[in-house]
Amino acid sequence: MMLDHAEAKEKKKTLIRQLEGLDSLVVAFSGGVDSSFLLAVAHQVLGEKVLAATASSKTYPLKEQEEAVEFTRKRGVPHIVFPSDECSLPQFLSNSPDRCYHCKKSLSEELRAVAHKKGFPHIAHAANLDDLGDYRPGLRAASEMGIIAPLVDARLTKEEIRFLSKEMGLPTWDKPAMACLASRFPYGEPITEEKLRMVEEAEAILSKEGFRQFRVRYHGSVARIEVEPSEIERMTQDPLRRKIAEKLRGIGFLHVAVDLEGYVSGSLNRALKK
Repeated sequence: MMLDHAEAKEKKKTLIRQLEGLDSLVVAFSGGVDSSFLLAVAHQVLGEKVLAATASSKTYPLKEQEEAVEFTRKRGVPHIVFPSDECSLPQFLSNSPDRCYHCKKSLSEELRAVAHKKGFPHIAHAANLDDLGDYRPGLRAASEMGIIAPLVDARLTKEEIRFLSKEMGLPTWDKPAMACLASRFPYGEPITEEKLRMVEEAEAILSKEGFRQFRVRYHGSVARIEVEPSEIERMTQDPLRRKIAEKLRGIGFLHVAVDLEGYVSGSLNRALKK
C-alpha cells in the first residue's frame, strides 16, 4: 500500500494541535526515529518549554546516547541525561514476559521525578500506531503512569513518521529501527550485564562491517544473527563469514548462526503465541 503523503501531513497537523494545547512537555528521548520526530515537532511548537530526557542505561548502546546528545545540541533543544538502572530490578533480570512492564514503570517514575524537578506537568513517549500491533506491555505501564503518546493519538505510523522526518530534514528519517538490548534474549533467559555487553559488542561488529538493520539474538552459547534477507548472502560469503564468526567467538559465543528468515522485529515474541 502506497504512503498517502497528504494524509500523513494532516496527521502532523493533528499532532501540532495536540502539542499546542500543552504549556510544557518532557519528551522521553532515545534518539531513534520516532522520538527524534516527536521532539523536533514539539520544539517547533513549544520552544524552550520542551525538555528532552534521555535515560543512560546498560540496555542501550552508548553510541545511541551520544547520537541523542548530538541531535539536541545541533538544534538547541534543552536536554538532560539521567541514570536509569533497570538492571537492579529483579523482575527485569528474570526476563519474564512482563519484563518491559516493570522496566517502563521504573523509567516512568524516573521521568516523573525529572519533570517534577523542572516544573513540567506533561511527559510524552514516542510510541507510534504500529506499536499497538505487537506485544508491548511497556505501553500499559506508561499509560498507568500518566505518560502521553502523542504519535499514537495522531494515528501516525512508522512509515509516515519517516516520510515527515525526511521532509523536515531530520537525519534520523532513515535510521535503522533500534530496541532495548534486553529484547535480544528469549523470555526466561536471565539477563546479566555481561550478557548485555556480549550482545552490544556483537552488534557493533556487524555495524562496523556495514550492516544496517540487524539483531544478534542471545541463545546461551549460540549467537543467532538476523540481517535483512538481501544481506544474508553477503553475511555467509568468505572471508566475511569467517571474520564475523571468529570475532563473535572472541566475545564469548561458542557458536554463530545466521537466521535464514532474516531480520524480524520482535521475533522472540513468537514464543508467547504458542
